[in-house]
Amino acid sequence: MTNPNRTQLLNRLWEFQRRAGYIRDADIQACAQWLDISAIEVEGVASFYHFFHRQPAGAIQIYLDNSIVAEHSGFEAIKTAFEQATGAKMGGVDPSGSFGLFATPCIGLSDQLPAALIGFQPFTNLTPEKVGRIVREMKQGASPESICDTVESNIRYLPPEDRTIFFRECETGSALRQAAALGPAGVIAELKMAELNGRGGAFFPTWIKWNACREQPGTPKYVVCNADEGEPGTFKDRVLLQENPESVLEGMLIGGYTIGASEGIIYLRAEYTWLLPRLEATLADFRKKGLLGKDAGGLKDFDFDIRIQLGAGAYVCGEETAMLESMEGKRGEPRTKWFFPVEKGFLQQPTLINNVETFAAAAHITGMGASVYNQRGIPGSPGTKLISVSGDCHKPGLYEIEWGMPVAELLDLCEAEDPYFMQVSGPSGECISMAEKDRRISMLDLMVHKDIRCGGSFMIFNRQRDLVRVLLNFSAFFKHESCGVCTPCRAGNFILQRQLEKLDRHLAQPADLDTIRNWGAIMKATSRCGLGKTAPNTPIMAMEKFYDYFVARLGQPANSLNKSFDLERATAAYEKYKS
Repeated sequence: MTNPNRTQLLNRLWEFQRRAGYIRDADIQACAQWLDISAIEVEGVASFYHFFHRQPAGAIQIYLDNSIVAEHSGFEAIKTAFEQATGAKMGGVDPSGSFGLFATPCIGLSDQLPAALIGFQPFTNLTPEKVGRIVREMKQGASPESICDTVESNIRYLPPEDRTIFFRECETGSALRQAAALGPAGVIAELKMAELNGRGGAFFPTWIKWNACREQPGTPKYVVCNADEGEPGTFKDRVLLQENPESVLEGMLIGGYTIGASEGIIYLRAEYTWLLPRLEATLADFRKKGLLGKDAGGLKDFDFDIRIQLGAGAYVCGEETAMLESMEGKRGEPRTKWFFPVEKGFLQQPTLINNVETFAAAAHITGMGASVYNQRGIPGSPGTKLISVSGDCHKPGLYEIEWGMPVAELLDLCEAEDPYFMQVSGPSGECISMAEKDRRISMLDLMVHKDIRCGGSFMIFNRQRDLVRVLLNFSAFFKHESCGVCTPCRAGNFILQRQLEKLDRHLAQPADLDTIRNWGAIMKATSRCGLGKTAPNTPIMAMEKFYDYFVARLGQPANSLNKSFDLERATAAYEKYKS
């Protein structure tokens, strides 16, 4: 049985880090005594998360986005500018202890790159000149909060004729009233009629999950909103939480009413700390209006409230059972799948988990009715989908499309620049070429209709981009973010990266391509969670769809002595040591 206090361990560690700038040995001991567990166990939790530091990390901590889109948007120049302005080298602290400079994967701002989090406040569309000004102002005493940027929503496209679902005008609370009129069974019937599937990438039928949790006899029950939007290139949930958090909260309320829950929890990724004031204000407004608390929404005996749990930086916590472990104050390692969360989830109680977009969609479907919702999209794939578009295009941002839109139309809408390689649903998704531009974006059976399912990210790369370097960036991300519990993922991601490095240096042989395929098959078949199962997707697909490109990257025959040699790369370590 988990100590209830332990659910507050991440919050307590955040308090210590904010106070001292890092988590001290005395803080570890204090947490251990508070929870009556070993200091080693607390250390294991603190060391798991990217944003927790056990050594001084600077009074002001700077995290610069190093995703592949950021790399193509001037990452190196911005990194150099920060190093020169602060005196800190990447991954370290300046001599005065004032600034810590670190690289981090996608921070949910891929439409406004280069970007960084400074004191967990957003700074977007950076230039070397802007970096110099920011650092000068902070040296003069300005706080990151006082000089940070206002993040643009960048909603680039909505369906015509007011057919938007997610940004339509509606009265807060009206969907909950409609849910009460329908009753729990009626809500589930509406979700089934609307064919709403999970919008985080797994596309599991929402009504089945809600119904299964409703039928569980255990109490209390919980509703959890997965706002750990960590897939590189994805920012759709960020925009929803910026522009229409009311719909997300109302979706959680409807979920709580339907399954008979009393508490809702939003697991918010640490990169979105700057959204906390907006979300807390919305929660306060809901309580003031009687939509949260005792008899929530005026529904007798429906006592339901929502709190926010801040994460601490771990991509794997997007996997629902890893997120539950994190919420319980543990390392965010995926659980073995003995039970589904609807059976034994948070604190081993029945738990309903959906992501931000899914809860918002559920609220709108309940409020407008499935019959109206189904007028959008195509048969078998009704409604609309939010897509984060970034990369080589003139109009990066959020696109709400009706299911069934061809890839070519989306490329035209965002004014793509000479598109060559598109990555759908992030690094763990599917890569496509321009030969597939007529494929539709939908939820239909992929084998029958050849359509593409998009969980939320659509990255565009033109012909000037080095495809192998793109794959290396993805591979480094997965290797770093793997929790390391299972061997296929831990070893497989390391091996895939090494094989891609050989391709990058023109030293690979045909057998190395087979190694990527073989290890990919092992990872997909035996990894413990979705991270390991999906990490090899893109390298394997890319070798099939861009076969000639990979053949051209192979080196000399294995028995040749005339192998490629990169003198600059070979001497890089020495040059760095000299400087």
